Amino acid sequence: MEEGFRLWANPSSPHAEGRRARAALEDARERIKASLGWSGELIFTSGASEALWIALNRAKVGQERIERRIISAVEHDAVFRAAPDAEIFGEDCAFDDRTIMCVQHVNSETGTINPVSDMVETVRETGALTLSDCAQSAGKLALPDADMLVVSAHKFGGPIGVGALLVRDFAMLEPGGGHERGYRQGTENLPGAMGMAAALEAGSWKTTPAQRAAFTEKVAENRLTVGEQVDYIFALTHPAISAQALLIRLDAMGFAVSAGSACSSGTLKKSRVLDAFGVADDVAARTIRVSLGWNTRAQELERFADAWASLC
Repeated sequence: MEEGFRLWANPSSPHAEGRRARAALEDARERIKASLGWSGELIFTSGASEALWIALNRAKVGQERIERRIISAVEHDAVFRAAPDAEIFGEDCAFDDRTIMCVQHVNSETGTINPVSDMVETVRETGALTLSDCAQSAGKLALPDADMLVVSAHKFGGPIGVGALLVRDFAMLEPGGGHERGYRQGTENLPGAMGMAAALEAGSWKTTPAQRAAFTEKVAENRLTVGEQVDYIFALTHPAISAQALLIRLDAMGFAVSAGSACSSGTLKKSRVLDAFGVADDVAARTIRVSLGWNTRAQELERFADAWASLC
């Protein structure tokens, strides 16, 4: 990022400094695609929320914009804000070539892994486009085989304020701006893009899979499990203490956790995600979200496991 700030000029400008910035931006773009194993196109955005909005509101087939959006009930709030009139995915949903389906790869509150590639394989036969929010899986898991993917740099140790929309073909999107090949408004964040590329290339956990497995075992009795789970996002349910009280007590012990996703944890309402997963109200009211970062250390896991045991 320091190199990006030294190089910075508007990458869309034709002068020498702009051309140098453009070369650095395109280098970052190709490095990110290589790190993610993506052979399609990449549009830099300000983060996952903007990328989701672009995909859900500018997807098209031929010359016609797609107006019908089908989303899962457990999507991030950013999906519901981008597509407030979307249909909720269910067994009775009918897909066609004027539809886009959006299903997250890893749930941000429970760590549940959705079988996106399997769903895409079925839906693609109808001609519908597919979108997957991979903010919680990019840089950690192999990405699903969807037409569009959304990633966010800070979720894998990169800078805040930068992310990307991966799209298999620009023909799937309606243009809408003077930057990023005409698919986004606003000057590109060169330092952020370079930091994003560096984080993906250097990204390695401070904890090992064995250490995370050992931590999982220690809190397994209180873990809310819904389907196949990742080993870095946990929903923990306390037998008696409310989620809000848990946040206060754990914060006093030096632990930063949340109730629901960080974007909605300031509310006292029941988590929409837990409700969609069928979690009972009294259980949801005692459930917190614990997530591990790339820089979480084994000693911190040990300390949290001991602190959680002391509360139970």
